[in-house]
Amino acid sequence: QVEVVESGGGWVQAGGSLRLSCRFSGNTFDDTDSEVGWYRRVSGNECELISTISRRGSTWYADAVKGRFTISQDNAKNMVYLQMNSLQPEATAVYYCATEPDVEETECGALVPGVPGLHWGQGTQVTVSS
Repeated sequence: QVEVVESGGGWVQAGGSLRLSCRFSGNTFDDTDSEVGWYRRVSGNECELISTISRRGSTWYADAVKGRFTISQDNAKNMVYLQMNSLQPEATAVYYCATEPDVEETECGALVPGVPGLHWGQGTQVTVSS
């Protein structure tokens, strides 16, 4: 059973920074193309994918966060991090870590048919005040 746990959310003033951490276990994810990513809730219970990283280190960012967010990992510890800089109030959201994030938009926390490797954490709240 795969377990995903996020930490590091909180409150920050506009222009500030936060670093989110994600610990995953229950699967060795030895495949170098295996990915872990971060979603955030955008409306209702809809989540959008904002960044991914593969075990080999390939990264992807949504345009909305490119240049301000940096994803990184520690493969030995099964940890993935999201460094968020120059935060603005519109970044306020619940952020979710997920394994094998093969869909860009989906219901937060949902199992997706055809994507058996997608496992979600419980989410962590990020609040940016103006």
